[in-house]
Amino acid sequence: MTSGPHQKDALADWLRIRTEISWPRWSCKRGVVGASARDGFRDFFTATRGSHDAEGTLRVLTALDQALTDAVQGRQLCFALMANWQRTVLRRDSVEFRTTPAYAKGGREYYGLALGTRARFESCLSESTQLDLPLPSRAARTYLDVLFFHPFEDGNARAAMLALAFVLAREGVVLDQVRPLQTTRWADDTEGAADLAVLLGILITAAERRLLRGRES
Repeated sequence: MTSGPHQKDALADWLRIRTEISWPRWSCKRGVVGASARDGFRDFFTATRGSHDAEGTLRVLTALDQALTDAVQGRQLCFALMANWQRTVLRRDSVEFRTTPAYAKGGREYYGLALGTRARFESCLSESTQLDLPLPSRAARTYLDVLFFHPFEDGNARAAMLALAFVLAREGVVLDQVRPLQTTRWADDTEGAADLAVLLGILITAAERRLLRGRES
């Protein structure tokens, strides 16, 4: 598939608005972790993939375990770390950064490629630990970075969810509900990006409250 003469570069759109987004500055309580906490990401992958791709579901759940282990160890998010998870997801010996422009949403969204694309992606991933931005906003931004850089030839939606789980888990946050995040995201939607951060904050707070109520009952 080749881009049409007037097809917009969604990655360029994302990079253009990324620093203009009014990311929510409010914070939220950090999630309370414990053995009784449900893993919303595991439930999400099982519910959305398990009925039609049992083997693929097992692979992505194994990759999720890898991501959570890396988070507990305090590792820095980078392409090499994500590629390690993606090798498990795709059952491949090697996974590299894409070498051609990419498409998604049935070809409606086009992601360009330039000499500095991978380096720019690495720089964006490094901002997942930016101290002056609350966790929900950083996590939302990282999730969207993966979607719109589209770094892999396949499995980018799964990679974005794994990166989101990693960023949250690295700071001790467990989500027991993830399905509300499942909606189409567009690279030029500034309000949608900010709304995603708000939603993540709500989900973090709600998960903490449910876990506390469960411990008190």
